[in-house]
Parts: sequence; structure tokens; C-alpha cells
Amino acid sequence: MGKADGFLLYDRELPLVRDPKERIKDSKEIYQDFPEDKTQEQAARCMDCGVPFCHQGCPLGNLIPDFNDAVYEGEWERAAKVLFSTNNFPEFTGRICPAPCESSCVLSINKPAVTIEHIEKSIAEKAFELGLVKPQPPKSRSGFAVAVVGSGPAGLAAAAQLNQAGHRVVVFERDDKAGGLLRYGIPDFKLEKYTIDRRLAIMEEEGVEFRYGIEIGKDVSLEQLNADYDAVLLCIGSTKPRALSIPGTEFKGVHFAMEYLALQNRKVAGESIPADVDIDARDKHVLVIGGGDTGSDCVGTANRQFAKSITQLQYRPMPSLERSLDNPWPEWPMTYSSSSSHEEGCERSWGWLTKEFIADESGKVTGLKVVELEWKSPKEYSIKAESEKILPCDLAFIAIGYERPAHDAFMSDYTFELDKRGNFALNDWQTNIDGIFSAGDAFRGQSLVVWAIADGRNAAAAIDKYLLSQE
Repeated sequence: MGKADGFLLYDRELPLVRDPKERIKDSKEIYQDFPEDKTQEQAARCMDCGVPFCHQGCPLGNLIPDFNDAVYEGEWERAAKVLFSTNNFPEFTGRICPAPCESSCVLSINKPAVTIEHIEKSIAEKAFELGLVKPQPPKSRSGFAVAVVGSGPAGLAAAAQLNQAGHRVVVFERDDKAGGLLRYGIPDFKLEKYTIDRRLAIMEEEGVEFRYGIEIGKDVSLEQLNADYDAVLLCIGSTKPRALSIPGTEFKGVHFAMEYLALQNRKVAGESIPADVDIDARDKHVLVIGGGDTGSDCVGTANRQFAKSITQLQYRPMPSLERSLDNPWPEWPMTYSSSSSHEEGCERSWGWLTKEFIADESGKVTGLKVVELEWKSPKEYSIKAESEKILPCDLAFIAIGYERPAHDAFMSDYTFELDKRGNFALNDWQTNIDGIFSAGDAFRGQSLVVWAIADGRNAAAAIDKYLLSQE
């Protein structure tokens, strides 16, 4: 422990953000530079607890007190070694993770938590700056070949781990670039895509092969893939969006959130989007239905397209500002929070039930009929009398989650066992089909990037064990 009284001497401090009026003019990340000595002070706030609950909060089991101590001492190489031992991609999680580790930080019982996410990002970027992140091809090859379907965080983590174990790894991606949700779902103002390309270049030098524009189940059957490789790992995400079951969702201007976000990310990357498929919020009244991170990303994107107005509707009542008695530390706090996107401009409205979309004669959406709810308990509500109204709407984005993986094309080859939510049912990361494994949202359901990375690592270990048992 570098500084025994650091948590008493220093207050929680994070990098300043660029002015909202300025940052919405571009898609760059919003944070300003932060002095290195300030980051070391933040690391000094770690108490090196006897029982570090931050380990419990982190799905990857990051050794947080250890790398905090190294940062405080200015030993960046040691910090990087500790961090990369459990996390393949801290340059991603240090930017976009909601930091469940901070919610579990012992200091957060009565003080602001240690800035673990910022410290993680700082270690990753310092490691790249110092040239510590280098291609490290395995010294020998096992002779086994593994196909990884999907190049999101779970697929990339598994590919990296399997490659280091000496297996030949081929990643199949239906899009023209790797990254999955990281590239096409998360806006650049949260994760600039050079971070992905930088990491992919290292993985390729280490021997991982990427094949783009190939959709398994369409261009190549899963049965053929299973025959050609010693193991197959399905990391296809949970991409079937949950529909909003009200009249009018077929009207022009009503879209699923991910359709909108992916198009904007492609435009930011310099791709030319045909006018007949483009979605632009400029000078439009925008409604975002759903209160999660995806909805927030739609708000930030619409702000950068200079929408006339943005309203985010949520079904549930406004959360409390403080933890309730049935939501104690170190659980994830079910409390009110806002994002940088909300700070840029958005009306947030809780407790509304959507009834139907309204359109003009051409079928273009013009409004959304809603009624206000009165919540009596977390599971019981009534409709407030005479509360029905129509909100103006030129564009609506449905961001209420995802139903299940898009695995329909695989079912013609195999009869997979699924759980009650439609995800792959697994036994030690293997499906009921011998040699076919799964990880990430395809097994877990819609979740965090940090969970996807953890799942990818665990599935890779299970595949390695499976392959070695075949010798």
C-alpha cells in the first residue's frame, strides 16, 4: 500500500469534460487530458482493503489494489503487467464500463469511490505510450484450429486467449470490419475506433486471422464450419431487438436504436450512406423510448445531428437519489444517474406508457400517444386519469433491450438447446452439440462489455481443455 492515508488526503477527481456546446460539433471523446500526478493521487486513495470487494464487483476479477499501488508508485510497467493479466482490453473497459467495481469499492460506503475506471484507462494508454503493448506470438502451435464466429468483445477476448495457447484461430465476421458492438453500437464520443484498430493490428501480428463479409448460416453453413475446425465458438451477441408492441411501429421514422447508431458510426468512419437508408435527426423532434445506455447513446447522437428537441421516455418511475434499504452496498446502486449525453440536452420523462404512433397521410410518423402511470409498488401501477396526450415526433428510436441471439439460421443444421430466454444453454461453455461452444451475450443475454470479455476468456479456457483432451 503506497499511501496509508491517501483516502483522507485526496478527494475523488476525474478529468474535465469539454463544453457540451463545443463537443456536440464533433464525435471525439469528451474528456480532456488529466495530469499524470493527479492520476497517481487518485490511485493513492485506494485503501488496499483486507477484503477488496472491488474484486467481487469486477467480472474479470481485476487485481485493483495491486495496480493502484503500482500507479501511485509510478511503476507503470508493473501496473500494466497486473492489469493485462486479467483483462485483454482495458483500453475498452477503461472507457465504456459502468464500473461495477467502483460501486463495490469499500471507500464508497461513506465517501466517493476510487476512480478505478479512469486509472484502468490511464494504465492502458500509458502502456501503449511506453511501447509495452507489443505483439507476442505463441512460441509453438498445437495443431488445433478454432473458428470464432463474431468479433465483438467476447469473440476478440476468446480469440486472443486461444491464440496465446498456441491454437490457430480464425475469426469470422459478417461485417466488413471487426469489433461488433464496440465498433457499430457504441458511439465514437465514448469509444474512438482507433482504439479497436490498434488492438486488431496487434492480434493479427500475433497470428489471429480475420475473415470479413462472411455470415455463418448464410455464406457458410455452421455444419461445414464444425467439420472444418476442431472447435467452434459462437459469439454472435444478442442482436434481435425487443419490439414495442403498439400500433404504428411500421411508420416511416420509427426505428430500432441500433439501426440508428450503426449508421452514425459508419458515417463518422467516413462511409457513404445512401440517402434512402440514412437516418438524420437534424431539425426533428426526436423521441427515445427506453432509459438504458443504448437510449442515452441515441440522445448523444441526436444532439450531434442537431435535433430540434429530444425527449427520452421511460416506463418506470424516476429512481431515488439514494440507495434503498433493499439495495445495500456492495450491490449495484439502483439510483438516479445521468450521462454526458443528457448533459448535452435532453428532456427526461419517467412513468409513461406508450399507446400508439400517429402518422400523416404518407405514413410518416408525426406523434406518439402516451398516458402517465402512477406507480403504487415496483410491480403495480395504475393509469393516471385524463393524462393521455400526443407528443410531437418526427423520429422515434426504440431502445428497450434485446430478445435473444439471432441464431435462426443455425437451427437448420443443429437442434440447439436454449434457455427460457432463447439463449444458448451451455455446460462448461459448450452447447449440446459436441465441439460447438458459446460465450458473451449469446449465452448471457444483453449485458456489459466487461462480462463479454470475461465470458470470452472463460470459454477459451474451456475450449483449450477440450482440445487437449482430444490428443
